[in-house]
Amino acid sequence: MAAKTPLWSVGDLFKKKRQATPEKQRPQANPYHAVSIIPGKSACGAAFRLAGERFLSKDAPRLPLPSCDIAHCECRFKHHNDRRAGPRRRSDQGLFTGLWQQPERRRSSGRRESDR
Repeated sequence: MAAKTPLWSVGDLFKKKRQATPEKQRPQANPYHAVSIIPGKSACGAAFRLAGERFLSKDAPRLPLPSCDIAHCECRFKHHNDRRAGPRRRSDQGLFTGLWQQPERRRSSGRRESDR
C-alpha cells in the first residue's frame, strides 16, 4: 500500500498569504505633487488655456486633452513639488509684517493645572 501525499504541508499553515497586488503603481511620496501643462509646438487652444495652471497630480487631465484636435499631440507635463507657486507670505516678499500694533491679549497661563 502506497502512502498518500498530502495536498498541503505543515509549512503552508504558517505562511502569510500574499494579497493580490493591483497594477504596479509608484507610491506617491508627496501628496501635494503637482503638474502643469506645457503646450507643444502646434498645440490646441485648450492646451494654451491650461498652460501654467497647476493641478494636483491625481486631479490632472490626461494628455492628449479630450478637446485636442491635433493629430500628434506634443504637449507634456512639468512636475512641481507643490501646487502653490511663488511667495505666499508677506515676509517671503520682503514686506514689513509688523503692521499689527495692538498689545498681546493672550494670557501666558493655560487651562491645565500644570500650566498655572
